[in-house]
Amino acid sequence: MAVLVGLQASGKSTFYRRHLADRFELVSKDLFPRGARAKQARQMRLVGQALAAGRSVAVDNTNPSPDEWRPLVAEGRAHGAAVLAYWFPPDLPGSLRRNAARSGRGRVPDVGIHATLGRLRRPEPADGFDAVYSVRFDGAGGFRVERAA
Repeated sequence: MAVLVGLQASGKSTFYRRHLADRFELVSKDLFPRGARAKQARQMRLVGQALAAGRSVAVDNTNPSPDEWRPLVAEGRAHGAAVLAYWFPPDLPGSLRRNAARSGRGRVPDVGIHATLGRLRRPEPADGFDAVYSVRFDGAGGFRVERAA
């Protein structure tokens, strides 16, 4: 299981498409209808179903704190899965700029990015992750991924 952690417009979805999509099934609340109820329960059900079927799963949401990732880690452990965190260190000006270039449903109010920043915490192996990877833009249109110490 891969848990992506970072601000909105930090590159998580692009990273998923380029580096994880061929190995991990995607679960993202962004794919649920805007007015859907019980999004957290639905997400956990989809994650559990994928893991129970032996499929790897990537959770592409902001997942800014232990409150969000703790149930995911527990679900992964319950199915015997390795649980990896992909940490996108905050770049508030960059996220605001990329978000402003979005349109429609993909654009979130700037206040939402600021609110996420206030809750954002770097995941650690002590949080139950088997490994934590730091993901940054490489300046050439790609990503640089490093395993965190």
